[in-house]
Amino acid sequence: MAEASYPEDLKYHAEHDWARIDGDQATFGVTWYAQDALGEVVFFDPPKVGAQVAKDQAYAEVESVKAVSDVFAPLSGEVLEVNEALADSPEQINADPYGDGWLVKVRLSDQSEVDALLDVGAYKDLL
Repeated sequence: MAEASYPEDLKYHAEHDWARIDGDQATFGVTWYAQDALGEVVFFDPPKVGAQVAKDQAYAEVESVKAVSDVFAPLSGEVLEVNEALADSPEQINADPYGDGWLVKVRLSDQSEVDALLDVGAYKDLL
């Protein structure tokens, strides 16, 4: 299990998701807090490439030994890539939530939504 951490370069969503912004694209994942609360992740049900995701709406499911949980989109856009490695190794969400445990890559449809996300300080205050 990964050590508790919240990288400074990410933007955070109140539903415990993160976004790494790179121009008009973003990589999404779940925070250390979320994976810790879930417990051991055993299955990831991603959206299809080409699917539209909407900010604050569920776009995927993560199943752990405790429960099945929705994953909420921190931003809106089109899914460009899904982390296919999670099909065989969903535990990467626990082991490396900000690295190999990323979930999807998205082309953003509304850059202004980024401004509504939390920086690391605001996210830690939320916790």
